[in-house]
Formats: sequence, C-alpha cells, structure tokens
Amino acid sequence: MSAMTVTSINALMEQLYLKYQQKPWTETLKLVHFCMDKPLRCPVSNDPDSPLLLCMEKIQRTLNAKSLFSMMNRLESLSRQKGLNSHVSPSGTTCYITSDMFYIEVQLEKDGNVIDAKLAHLGEAPVICDDLVEHLSEMKAKGYLALQSLEKDLYSMSLLDRTQDVNRVTEVLHGKVGHLVPRTGGTPTNIEFYISPYQILEAELNPGSQVCGAKIDVTVEGTDMLRKLPLSPLLDSQPGEDGNPAFLPLTDELSMDLSAYFLLKFHQPFPMSSSSIEEIQRLTGIQITGLKLAPLYELIVQSTLKEKGSEDLFTHKSSFFVSLPDSPKHCYFINTGSAKSDLAGALVSKIPFTHPKCVPDVIEILRHQMAYNSLISSCVSEKHTNGDDSELLYFEVAPHKNTSFSVFFLHPMKENLACVIIDVVTSREVQCSLHLNPRDPTLNSSDGFISRAVKQCMSVPVVMRAIFRNAAKVEADSKMQVDTKQKPEPACEQITDLNSLEESPSVAGHQDLVVTDKQSVPDSPKENLSTAKSEALGDNMEKSNPTVSMETLCRVEESTSTAITEAVMKDM
Repeated sequence: MSAMTVTSINALMEQLYLKYQQKPWTETLKLVHFCMDKPLRCPVSNDPDSPLLLCMEKIQRTLNAKSLFSMMNRLESLSRQKGLNSHVSPSGTTCYITSDMFYIEVQLEKDGNVIDAKLAHLGEAPVICDDLVEHLSEMKAKGYLALQSLEKDLYSMSLLDRTQDVNRVTEVLHGKVGHLVPRTGGTPTNIEFYISPYQILEAELNPGSQVCGAKIDVTVEGTDMLRKLPLSPLLDSQPGEDGNPAFLPLTDELSMDLSAYFLLKFHQPFPMSSSSIEEIQRLTGIQITGLKLAPLYELIVQSTLKEKGSEDLFTHKSSFFVSLPDSPKHCYFINTGSAKSDLAGALVSKIPFTHPKCVPDVIEILRHQMAYNSLISSCVSEKHTNGDDSELLYFEVAPHKNTSFSVFFLHPMKENLACVIIDVVTSREVQCSLHLNPRDPTLNSSDGFISRAVKQCMSVPVVMRAIFRNAAKVEADSKMQVDTKQKPEPACEQITDLNSLEESPSVAGHQDLVVTDKQSVPDSPKENLSTAKSEALGDNMEKSNPTVSMETLCRVEESTSTAITEAVMKDM
C-alpha cells in the first residue's frame, strides 16, 4: 500500500513538472507576484455560490476593454479583487479564473472579442456558459445602441427652433446643443459651443477658412458601476409646457442597466470654477473624479500659455505685456489668489452623464465659463518682459466675487487708483461699472459704453485702450477750453476711441469686433454707438444718440463698409 502511494505521488509530481516546464518564466514570475499580493478572502455571505455570482457580476463590467491586453488585465484585476486565482494560457488568448470549487475559461480573439466562456465545477467537465458570453460580448453592442440613441436625441434637439437661414455662428452661440457635427467613421460626434468675436472676424475676413471655436466630443465609456442608459431616443415630439424639450420616461423598455456612462470630452483640459463644476454635477447626478483644486486664474493663465506654446513662462508673480496699435504698451499683473479662495477651480477633461436632457444646460454652463476665461486670457501673452523702453500702462486683474473681476489702473490725469468691475452674468450678458475717486475728473466712459465694448470684443486690453483714449480727449478738450476761455460744453463719449466697435452685419445676433476709421458724428451727453443691429441682438441697451435717427446710422454704416474692411486688415 505504502509503495503504491509513493508511486502515485511520484507520478503526480512528474505530471506537475511536465505541465509547468512548458510555461514561460515570465508567467511563473507573474504568478509569484500575484500570490504575494493576493488579498485575504472575506466572504460577503454564507451562500456557497457567492464567489461565483460575484465573479460573474464583475465580468459583466469589462465592457470597455478594447484590446486583448486590456481585456486580460481587467479579468485578472477583477479576479484578484474577489480573492480568485487567474492565469493566462501560453498562447495569450485564454484566461482562467479559478477557485477551490470551480473555474471559468474565457477564450478571446486577438482583438479582445470573446469567442467562448466555459464554466466547470470540481470534478465536472467544462460546459459552455452562454450567459457569460452574452455579458462579455453583447453588452458592448448595448453600449453602442445607447450612444446611437443619445446622438439621435442631440441631433433632434439641434433642429429645435432652427430656421433655414441660420448660420454656423448662430448655432455655436445660441443653439440648444451648439453646432453639432454627427459622427463619421472613427471621428466621434462633436459639439462646437463657443466662438470668440476675433474668431468670427477672422472667419469673415477669410471666407472658406476653417476657424473653429471651443469643441467637445460625445462618446460612451465603461465604468465600475451600473447605470441606466437609454437604448432608444427619448426626445418627445411635443415640447414641454415651458417650451423646453420634453423627454419620455426612462422605463425598462427604453433603457438598460449598463456599466457605462456618456461623456462630453474636451480636446484639452478646460479650466472651470468650483461653482461651475458643482452645478454640472448637480445637473448630471455624477461626480467628476480626478480633480485637483487650484486658483482658477492660475489655471487659466497656464492653459492660455500652453495654447501659445509658452507654458513654461508662468510664475505666481508673472506680468504680461500686451501690444496694441496706436496705444502705449500694456502691462497686466494677474492676481491668481489661492486655492482656498472663493474662486478656486480645476482642470476638467471629461463630463459624465446618463441622460440627454442634461446636455443643453451643461452647454450653457460651458459657454458662460468660456466667456469668463476668454476675458482673463486676453490679458495674457507670451511676452513677460518689456523688450524696449517704450511707455507702459500698468493694470492689475483680480477676482472680485462670483462671476466678476476687477481691473485696477492709475487715473490717466491724477495719481489715484481707478477700477473697472466686469461681471460676466452669462455668455451673452456683461455688466461693467467704472469706479473713480469723487474728486477725480471723468474718463468720458459710461458704464453702458464699457459694457457694450466688452461684449463686442471680449478683450480687456482693447476696452482699456478705449477708456484711455476717451480720457485723453477729455483732457485735450479741457486744455482747449482753458486756452480759448470758452464756456465748457458737455463731454461727448466717443465709441470711435475704440476704433469704432460695431456689430458686423453678416453675423447679426452675435458679439463681434470691427475696427473702423474714425467717423465724425454729432456730440451728445451720451456716447455715440451704432445701434443698427441692436434689435436683432435682443439687447436692452439704450440708444446711444437720441438726436441721430436710425436711418442716418444705417446710411453711415453702409457708406463706410469698404473703409471698415481696409482698417481692420491694417490693424490685424
């Protein structure tokens, strides 16, 4: 009996030697590392089938594996989490997940697709498990169906309130889901949601040019948590009582629990304030993970310099020199604050969501943030030293509160500080206020004038140049009045000091910057501003000059269209 036992043991050992002799050293080494960090098993229940059920639940979540390597890693990781063993066959296309009671054999193709999945209990032959194959393969198709249904809903929303003559810029700035470009081949659906006035002007001056604003891609991604995603379009044919899009209920017939969610993905990390991030998370019901808080202005500066290819220039005490035509050079100090301030932020790469109804509101938040970021970034340049001894005007940009910031500067005619507070209420509404020492002379720039100028150009340096030019005219007029000993007349605020910011006729309804030759217009107590397009813009701005008729303004605009274009080309 004893001899038979020894013979059996020797035969078994010989079989084991032969089995593992064929395995490569790398696989043995991997098995040793796995055994070293294998966690202690903690059964979640007394049910003997719990390890098997939990293993099958985890396998369902390997939907997003897009290659053989990633699929193997996911299977091994899930096995280790549940205290199960796993190893890969020498061919590299089969993964074995084992326990004391059963093992699962998953056969894969070279591209990671599942060929077969077999389940075997102790002492029994392996049998094909159709349920496992379905969860590993067909669930990917369900994720694709969910993405298709989302894309159809987004396209339908893009057609709401759309007229036949609407142009791309109108869609970008005012469309419910921006300007949507459907998925083609391997290129995902993308949404263009913001474009700056200078980009609009560049597109007008260069017909046929591919000037693009800020974009996000629409896609789907696997997660470790089950979420209910629609498998068919949900947009109702009838709008809601408030006129906004209405959606069908997310019933079991129209949806499915998937280990995935939809994503809006930025091409580059996007600086967002903490309040904007919190608002988006409230709308979507999903936390945006992997965020690192920092001063928002610091993030905006770094992002802007990266776009300009000069991100290594940034320091916490950086100053930036901005050159403008017909103006002294500006020097801007960016007060970044701290990460604990009210205006902290983070770089956001992707926004997860599960329902198409979230997208229009998320787009509005992104537009608002983009408008704010654009104004701050207009003060940033790759020039951090003054290359010559030219005259300088100094400004400090600092957070104020919520969506507003302050621009401090020395009064052009006195030695006291002056301040312009710019509040970006929405991406389409900007309110500004000028604050002076009561004893200092006026700068000939009303709050309304500054607000309209900011909205039209979205550039702090251009607006500050206009304010200084208007102040220079006041000073020149005062000297002339003293010299001639004439009775002072009310000062006239000239929008021409901004090289005449006008609404571009071809993009009515949008903020635009057009630099024109100075026009001779009558003086009035209020600033002169072309309002030929104010009605189309939907603004509540007061008319700049009550003594000048709209017909006169339109004739002036038409007669100077050629001069406008020439002047713009000269200044660009």
